[in-house]
Amino acid sequence: MRINKFLSVCGVSSRRGAEKMISEGRITVNDEVIEHPGTIIDEESDVIKVDGVVTSPVRGKYYILLNKPKHVLTSLSDQFGRKTVAYFTKKVPARVYPVGRLDYDTEGALLLTNDGDLAYRLAHPKYEIKRIYHTIVEGTFTSDDAKKIEAGITLEDGHIGKGTTRILNTGIKTSKVEITLHEGHKREIKQMMKAVEHPVLELKRIEFAGLRVDNLRRGRWRFISHLEVRMLKDLVEL
Repeated sequence: MRINKFLSVCGVSSRRGAEKMISEGRITVNDEVIEHPGTIIDEESDVIKVDGVVTSPVRGKYYILLNKPKHVLTSLSDQFGRKTVAYFTKKVPARVYPVGRLDYDTEGALLLTNDGDLAYRLAHPKYEIKRIYHTIVEGTFTSDDAKKIEAGITLEDGHIGKGTTRILNTGIKTSKVEITLHEGHKREIKQMMKAVEHPVLELKRIEFAGLRVDNLRRGRWRFISHLEVRMLKDLVEL
């Protein structure tokens, strides 16, 4: 079986998404990094790992929402022994994978699943999945700052970051701002806030694709309902 098809069967990602993971060097077969999505593997004898964790075909599809704490990696393993989201999902009946990422020092709503097709589409910018954050920043955040972010700011990777902002409260030393994004670029909010001279002090994602963590304590997770799964699939035309 081709490695990209195997990863799809395992619920890691869609075949196209698996190709991207392979290009990033995240997939190994018998502890050797795979470089080509067309690589043939023996699913009975070869050991396939994703980010250092052994993977296998799914027996059923699972969808969970985790309220990720700060100082936790959005990964299933870490070579330096740092805590990852896998620590909090040990009791899930199957291995589930994060949909997108939250920074190490960012907390909040994180969807994990072994439905590779859904995960790939939810993370794809084409579908403009809504993400809502609350952030505490340095200084007095003003309507002029909001307009700059809404107009768009060039990020380190060359993309234009932009979001809809709402000032929740503001003071001389700090301000609290709600910001809604429809794409997920690396450190996007931190870069935009730094560009308008309001460095981020705290950041929490309160909603992802309509799923909120209002009633979930930090480090806790829940299965999402059949209706919520249907809602997610409708968002990405599945």
